Amino acid sequence: MPKQRRTFTAEFKKQMVLLYENGKSRADLVEEYGLTASALDRWIKQVKTTGSFKEKDNRSSEENELIALRKENERLKMENDILKQAALIMGRK
Repeated sequence: MPKQRRTFTAEFKKQMVLLYENGKSRADLVEEYGLTASALDRWIKQVKTTGSFKEKDNRSSEENELIALRKENERLKMENDILKQAALIMGRK
């Protein structure tokens, strides 16, 4: 049975980062609170770069552009399908 993914509040994450910044070792935090080292490292990086734990705030400009382009591509595909259907209907008349 797979392990259930835990979620942490922004306040908890902020407290962990503050403890780390105030001298508590990374290994102690991971062991004491049952965290993964990669999660703690990610939180520390997020605070240093943007000060936010929201994924949207931590995306690079390239990631934002890719998301926008994918949305536009889907919209254009849908418009193309609509035009194809309209052309078929008009062709029958």
